[in-house]
Amino acid sequence: MELRVRGERAVFAGGGEGARETDPHHLALGRDLADALHEWARVAAAVARDRDGAPSPGEAAAVVSQRGRQLASRVAAAMGTPVDYVDPVTGTMSVVSPPERDAKVSWLRKAIPETRVGDEPTPWATGLVVAGFVAAVVIMAMVALASTLADETSGLLAIVAALVVSAGLVPSLWLARRMPIVRWIALGAGGGIALSWIGVLVVAL
Repeated sequence: MELRVRGERAVFAGGGEGARETDPHHLALGRDLADALHEWARVAAAVARDRDGAPSPGEAAAVVSQRGRQLASRVAAAMGTPVDYVDPVTGTMSVVSPPERDAKVSWLRKAIPETRVGDEPTPWATGLVVAGFVAAVVIMAMVALASTLADETSGLLAIVAALVVSAGLVPSLWLARRMPIVRWIALGAGGGIALSWIGVLVVAL
């Protein structure tokens, strides 16, 4: 697939001058990329008109060439196939291959080793202090909520409200149980909810 500029529009062709040309909007590239290609083609046409007769390409021409290569790389990645990029400034053709995603991923895995929670010492002292503080806050909040509702409405409504709050927090706490640092907060919140039910039942009943 060949990317070239025709007039003030970007087109794709199967190769050769007599090949059928296709508008970028007719390919599965996305509207943003297709619009960017046509915008680049308009700028390239304007730069080509301004440099007619110039002895060497100027700075604007170099920018247009570089931008075209970047867009060709995006097209190659989107289509999963090499793109023959025809430089609108110099007229030369170069092949732009799609990025090697697997190679990049493997390189990152080698450069950044995996870190697991089990590979590091567990900060029991700090973690339990944080969990205890969070538990105390949760207990006070739950008991205060139940006490207010029991005084203003009824004990049954206080129990229902505490049940709703507990049920809403449980899924999030369950998901956070394996996350470093956050797991201590989840532990404290879970323990606080469990212990607060003693106070909730005493206040409500």
